[in-house]
Amino acid sequence: MKKRLFTPGPTPVPENVMLRMAAPIIHHRNPEFMEILERVHQDLQYLFRTTQPVVVMTCSGTGGMEAAISSLFTRGDKVITVNGGKFGERWGELARIFTGNCVEEKVAWGSAITTERMVELLKEHPGAMGVCITHSETSTGTASDVKALCAAIHEHSDALILVDGITAIGAHEFRFDDWGADICITGSQKGLMMPPGLALVAISERAQDVINNRKGLPQYYLSLKKALKSHAGNDTPFTPAVSLIIGLDEALQMVRAEGIENVWKRHEQLAEACRLGCQALGMELFSESPSYAVTAVWLPEGADWKQFNNTLKIENGITVAAGQDDFKGKIFRISHLGYYDELDMLTMLGGLERTFSMMGIPFEHGAGITAVQQAFLEA
Repeated sequence: MKKRLFTPGPTPVPENVMLRMAAPIIHHRNPEFMEILERVHQDLQYLFRTTQPVVVMTCSGTGGMEAAISSLFTRGDKVITVNGGKFGERWGELARIFTGNCVEEKVAWGSAITTERMVELLKEHPGAMGVCITHSETSTGTASDVKALCAAIHEHSDALILVDGITAIGAHEFRFDDWGADICITGSQKGLMMPPGLALVAISERAQDVINNRKGLPQYYLSLKKALKSHAGNDTPFTPAVSLIIGLDEALQMVRAEGIENVWKRHEQLAEACRLGCQALGMELFSESPSYAVTAVWLPEGADWKQFNNTLKIENGITVAAGQDDFKGKIFRISHLGYYDELDMLTMLGGLERTFSMMGIPFEHGAGITAVQQAFLEA
């Protein structure tokens, strides 16, 4: 049986990307690799819509988050974090560990912070040095209005703006320079259609000034100061994941060929079709502000998660992501992030229909597939 991956990381890897990574290894300190890295740096600027450096780090997205917090702040610095899920929660955990002065704003899972509440937070904490937000909360399938939040933060504060864009970059419109973010992080295994192992960190001029002049927390491997210094010479401070960067070169060329605005639009259309298909089968959406990267839905009433997951995965070859924390066994998450097209969404809904039928869950046969097809035809 062909296995199909519909998880929001890792996501499917295109065949041409895998073939590039399978080529004989080259050394990372020679002109051939530096030429590749230079092209990757330029294409990452295109992806993030920035003229500022985007550094490549050999670690997961969480490594990029830790590098940002530990490179920008020191003990006692007040940092505001927004916790609307597992990954917003992670911002808070990092801020507490490295600064010891975290103001954590908790919002209900499935909802996003409003600009009004952000302004209130900034007025309540005028000395905040940084604000950490999540563009697409992977655990809940929820998107925040980062453009509006950045504008509000700049209007009412001098705090640095750190954006977890790990499942947003490549799926949602994001304009690093125009929106005024200071840090944005993504991971290779998300919208970049790559295996896990790389964090990509965009760094504003304002953030670079802080990084290059700060005195505080000790760092070594996860140092954005070291990463920036090497970036200037199209190099890396430590041995990079050579094969992954070569694959990233191929993946970014695919993004360029499609056009970033077209990539954003494709994800929007896939997400809308997936949501409509799920609703046509009687399922309810979990998020009040759905992401274009991942759709979270409630399990049908009375359905057992373990039976549902086994039937979908073992009998139909489709892997989705489970719910987390209080929503484990209650919701599941479908990815449409990265290397997906219209037929993939038809396959996903067809797999759900087959699973429902095998489990005896009542639904209108063909309704999900029809809703997806209709959404694409109308788009």
